[in-house]
Amino acid sequence: MSDAFQDRENTFEKQFANDEAIRFRAVARRNKAIALWAADMKGLSAADAEKYADAFVAAQVGHNDDDVAAALKADLERGDVDLSDHRLRKKMDEEMAEALASVKSGK
Repeated sequence: MSDAFQDRENTFEKQFANDEAIRFRAVARRNKAIALWAADMKGLSAADAEKYADAFVAAQVGHNDDDVAAALKADLERGDVDLSDHRLRKKMDEEMAEALASVKSGK
């Protein structure tokens, strides 16, 4: 009986670890997508946009969605780009849905 519970616990732990790995990759993809979107609004060249997005993703590792939104909003304000919180959150939600689908499909 104990083995059955142990097996079940191991299965749940593996599933949790897998779910967290998927979420981590999806958040990184989402952050890159919104950073590229912001770079476009700031008028950055393609090369500068990639550098900006890579730096943004690296800086946001481990931060929650509120911190990511605040960092992006502050950066856009420094670049004289006016963006509502609602529009930013909507874009973040859209990009997260796309990123999750992409990661789950193995792309």
